[in-house]
Amino acid sequence: MASIHKQHYFLLFLFMFQAIAVSATQFTLQNNCGYTVWPGTLSGNGVAISGDSGFALTPGATIQLSAPGGWSGRFWGRTGCNFDDSGTGKCITGDCGALKCPSGAGGVPPVSLVEFTIGKSKDEKDFYDVSLVDGYNVGIGVRSTGGSGDCQYAGCIADLNLNCPKELQVIDSGAVVACKSACAQFNTPEYCCTGEHATPATCSPTLYSKMFKDACPTAYSYAYDDASSTCTCSGADYIITFCPTTL
Repeated sequence: MASIHKQHYFLLFLFMFQAIAVSATQFTLQNNCGYTVWPGTLSGNGVAISGDSGFALTPGATIQLSAPGGWSGRFWGRTGCNFDDSGTGKCITGDCGALKCPSGAGGVPPVSLVEFTIGKSKDEKDFYDVSLVDGYNVGIGVRSTGGSGDCQYAGCIADLNLNCPKELQVIDSGAVVACKSACAQFNTPEYCCTGEHATPATCSPTLYSKMFKDACPTAYSYAYDDASSTCTCSGADYIITFCPTTL
């Protein structure tokens, strides 16, 4: 009788393990830039993603991470980083305080983001976007594979650092390395969608957000840019590319 119970529990465990495995979403991060990028990851709902929360990705390199159903969080690229053997150091853009980003630490703006909310099962929709609401530091794009539904491409192929307005520029060693958001630079309600501008009806695109949108039509340009920037897909894996060159 005991052996039957043991077998029952083993089969139940195996079923649960297979269910978790089936619902896991695979992320492939690839570096198409001509320089090293140090991706950072942040889990937003207490559900962890596999792998380290920060690492180096040399030109042409790829790495795979996985997340269980129900995971939400973000990815971003850090540039100009310098870390010692213990992982202590900092980055010129997108810094999170260490090589492996501490729990709860995101990238310091201005930084380009990929944001996800993964469905709890393969039948539920995933929601994802590329956001420039916190500014821009490196081109980034996300493409779904093997999914069903709309599954649109989201990303920013244009190098916004090349045409960043002078008042938004972040300069290091004479070069523009990032482009601030208007909210970060001016901190006013109309740019930050706060106060009397805290609703979609009262917070409209600005000249600065329109500049971001014209350059990167499939990326969030300001807080209420949902209609053309939130993507959905079901049962997909995702390829996240730094410095993408094609849609």
